Amino acid sequence: MGLLNIKLTMKNKWVLPSSLAAVFLVLISFVPPAKKITIYLIGDSTLAIKQTKAYPETGWGMPFVHFFDQQVSIENRAQNGRSTKTFVSENRWQAVMDSLKKGDYVFIQFGHNDEVIQKATYTPIEAYEAYLLKFIVETRSKQAFPVLLTPVSRRQFDASGKVRETHPGYSNSVRSIAQQQKVPLIDADQKSMALYQKLGPEGSKLLFNHLEPGVNPNYPDGKIDNTHFNELGAREIAQIVLQEIRNLHLDLVNHIIKPPVKNNNK
Repeated sequence: MGLLNIKLTMKNKWVLPSSLAAVFLVLISFVPPAKKITIYLIGDSTLAIKQTKAYPETGWGMPFVHFFDQQVSIENRAQNGRSTKTFVSENRWQAVMDSLKKGDYVFIQFGHNDEVIQKATYTPIEAYEAYLLKFIVETRSKQAFPVLLTPVSRRQFDASGKVRETHPGYSNSVRSIAQQQKVPLIDADQKSMALYQKLGPEGSKLLFNHLEPGVNPNYPDGKIDNTHFNELGAREIAQIVLQEIRNLHLDLVNHIIKPPVKNNNK
């Protein structure tokens, strides 16, 4: 009986280490899935998701979703006609805060509706800056990352064919706040103006909703709109934003989808 016990004990001495090794291998082979990053887009109609009835009007946030890998999701919370003031008063900002988590990003682009005195959305510059600061401070309180964007320019040219600045006060405020608070800045105003200037007064029309009567069923009487982009314009602005993400060396660069490598041997 004693001999049998000794043999069993010796056998167990061999079995136990191999069992632990198996468990260890299972544990080290389990890699928890990487936490997803969410980019929240907050702003107005120039980046918002459009309904089919508005086609070909397209917010630049719509093509922007296709630039990143599966570890990044885009939450486009921008809405037509909103300013910094109404985005807060309608609890749209609170909805973002309720779901914002560590490591996420908030891209902030307002100005088109803040600056129009005749609109209920009008926000004086001092209040505009206070709202931008609120977005920044509260985003950081969640250990997330704010990114400021100046409002994209409207399409306007003077008689000599030079593009005009359309958001001077409000864009300057964004630049100032970004510098003071050390927030990454994407100067969409200046970058879009440069694009329009490159294309010229006629070529830049191709980026906007310039429709002849009877061409589009959504606009049977035609439409001349130098504020809102069509599909081409939205893609061009989205690519500007993407390039600025690279220039700023944001960590999001690691999640930009790389173009397929061309095989020159074919």
